[in-house]
Amino acid sequence: MDVAHPTAGWEQLGERFYRKIQLYTQVFDQDLELDNYLVAGAPYGGAIALYRDEEKLIAFQPTKPSKPSIDIYSCAGKLLRRINWDQGSIKGLGWSEDEKLLVVTADGTVRCYYDLHGEFNQFSLGNGADQVGVKSCRFYDHGLVALLNNNSLVSVSSYDEPRPKLLAPPPEGHVHAWNIIPPAHTLSRSVEVLLSINQTIYVSDAGECRDRFLDIGPFTHIAVSPNGKFCSLYTTSGKAHVITSDFESRFSEHDSRSKIPPKYFEWCGNDAVVIAWEDEVHLVGPSGSSAKFYYDGGRVHIVPDYDGVRIIANDTCDFLQKVPDVTEQVFRLGADSPAAILLDAVEQLELQSPRADDNIQLIRPNLVEAVDTCVSAAGQEFSVHWQKQLLKAASFGKSVLDVYNSDDFVDMCETLRVLNAVRFFEIGLPLSYEQYQRLSPSGLISRLLNRHQYLLALRIAGYLRLPTDKIYVHWASAKVRLGSEDDDVVCRKIVEKLSGKPGISFETIARAAYDEGRGRLATELLNHEPRAGRQVPLLLSMEEDELALDKAIESGDTDLIYFVLHQLRRKLPLAGFFRVINSRPTATALVEALARQGDGDGGGDDGEDTTLLKDLYYQDDRRLDGASVFIRDALRQPESRTASDKLAIAAKLLSDNVKEHAFELGALKEATTLLRMQEAFDRDLTDTFTGLSVNQTMFKLIRLGYHGRAKKIQSEFKVPEKVAWWIRLQALVAKRDWNELEEISRQRKSPIGCQPFYNLILQAGNPRLAATFIPKCTGLEPGQAVVMYEKCGMRVKAAEEAVKIRDAEAWTRLLEAAGRGTAEGREIERLGLSVFKT
Repeated sequence: MDVAHPTAGWEQLGERFYRKIQLYTQVFDQDLELDNYLVAGAPYGGAIALYRDEEKLIAFQPTKPSKPSIDIYSCAGKLLRRINWDQGSIKGLGWSEDEKLLVVTADGTVRCYYDLHGEFNQFSLGNGADQVGVKSCRFYDHGLVALLNNNSLVSVSSYDEPRPKLLAPPPEGHVHAWNIIPPAHTLSRSVEVLLSINQTIYVSDAGECRDRFLDIGPFTHIAVSPNGKFCSLYTTSGKAHVITSDFESRFSEHDSRSKIPPKYFEWCGNDAVVIAWEDEVHLVGPSGSSAKFYYDGGRVHIVPDYDGVRIIANDTCDFLQKVPDVTEQVFRLGADSPAAILLDAVEQLELQSPRADDNIQLIRPNLVEAVDTCVSAAGQEFSVHWQKQLLKAASFGKSVLDVYNSDDFVDMCETLRVLNAVRFFEIGLPLSYEQYQRLSPSGLISRLLNRHQYLLALRIAGYLRLPTDKIYVHWASAKVRLGSEDDDVVCRKIVEKLSGKPGISFETIARAAYDEGRGRLATELLNHEPRAGRQVPLLLSMEEDELALDKAIESGDTDLIYFVLHQLRRKLPLAGFFRVINSRPTATALVEALARQGDGDGGGDDGEDTTLLKDLYYQDDRRLDGASVFIRDALRQPESRTASDKLAIAAKLLSDNVKEHAFELGALKEATTLLRMQEAFDRDLTDTFTGLSVNQTMFKLIRLGYHGRAKKIQSEFKVPEKVAWWIRLQALVAKRDWNELEEISRQRKSPIGCQPFYNLILQAGNPRLAATFIPKCTGLEPGQAVVMYEKCGMRVKAAEEAVKIRDAEAWTRLLEAAGRGTAEGREIERLGLSVFKT
């Protein structure tokens, strides 16, 4: 079969060529009148949505469903999904870059269908849209702008996290036409709206609305180029103007000579404009030159794409684009580029003509360039025949070269296999090479998954060495949503299929099953999820509280266990919460630890959740631990009466087993007695004693001068004599009661010795009094008395001690420190004359 030459569909516009490629034939049924439908196409060869135009009357057809619906087709005319629609009048129908269908109703409700099978999220435009009503919408990669009936503009910059915001209001007046410049192409990084009002264009963004002072309007159509640099305007008189999007420069003007306004006015790439009526399409080039295309048999619809436009008719789907530079170099009639000669050489080689070698020799200096051009041109072709011819030419050329990096050649072969597979009419994704590069392989696989083309997705992922876990998970999720088998069969099939596959998230599949109302299947699938952190949240949302806690405990992750416990504490009554954790020692221990750390609502000043601890210990009959909580609570109380009540409760808890808790009961009794005595001191004396220990109470009483009361405390609590002397010493020193301390130095021997008196009094700054205790210190090491007197500044007394023990070195040191000529020095020298030779 003869294959047409690529230039057969070319049209010249000025110095450039454009081509119309037939992608598919017999797209829609002949009884589907496209003239009666609104059509919106997804970018990058994506799906096409059809919705019946509500403004047109349609004859009743018994074979057609009477209820309105949004029908989603592939570019080849395959019905992918029919979405029944009963939500009111549609004012906006569009697609996002990742093939989400957006439907905007008159009351400002937006539905975002995130797959091709009817699942959606919904949000409202707000800002009075429900009262004023939506007039029309414009969509871009990941956002939209809605024009309300009062000329207000509402912008949504993200469908995943919709936050509708008002743009600067345009002036009053009828909006003849409007369009948007996406944020990616504006200096402000905010969407800009172009509105035709009166004779001019207004540009509105988030901050202000500016008049561009044009005088050639009004305009019935406004189009913005894909790169955002150019804007085309169509006037009521039938003239098309091309200007820069900043309205600083005007490039061309084209008169269509039509009084009928066109149905479509779109950019074809960034260099030409398409003007379409019902069955006629005009392509206007940069210089104002034009080409015309006619379609028999009904209305055409134009779907703009990044590098061209798709023309949709009942019996055909065409792609109109500028001929790529590399394609023009190879195929243009009369071309003498190295790539064109290389292509001719391979054709001569197939004919076994010696001219093949002549051609190679002719372009040998530029052979690498020729091979690269043929490889690139192969990617731009939709015809498999010409792809093969170009790759043959490239292969022939690189076989002649001594050194050539074949990476690009190999990549292009892989890419073309993928593109040809998805362009097949059963799939209906007619991606161009440029569209595929922008969409990316992972984006293509996502589109195949939305079409449930799992086998092809797996083959492409394997061929391109991409991970396949997402494909398997999507397949399994669809299986649980759409499968009619019982839960056990579905679970077994999924596990058999996915066992051993790396990176599989059973949690995602289980969540799909749970959302579908198949809770038992979701639980079974979760048992195969190896990551407890993925299991637990879903189990909690499924009300499988105990299973979630068990899974968390099995994981050994304390943070995860704490998370589950926190969730259970919030949703369960206290009795139910304890019932869940009582049979799980790990959970009980962590609850206890959590309560000790405190969550701020248990009444403890140090953060301890005393209420939870008391209830926990009461449930477990842990009386000693429960009493400990009351004791710690008592210690935190500022009032002795309240603290005594807490201690009484603690004692009552332990009173059932007096023998086992004798020590604790005795301690509680003493603590209660101390609190009662401190309450009396607080009442009778000028200071507060509540909260102090026995020793601290005695210390404070002695310091305040209440020695008798301190004695009473000592007697009541059987404070040992040595301890009492230490407390008395520290209190007197703190009080600086030197007279009392001097009186003690004259008394009998102290139970704690005299050295503590010396040390504390010396530290308090009274060396004279401290020195009076040195003679009474017993058990001193040789020479220690010398050092003690020296610390008190008494060098002569220190010298006497040195002479007594005949320590010449110490005596000499003291003499040198005092100075031989001083009175003190002479006295020290006199003391040593009889013993040491100077």
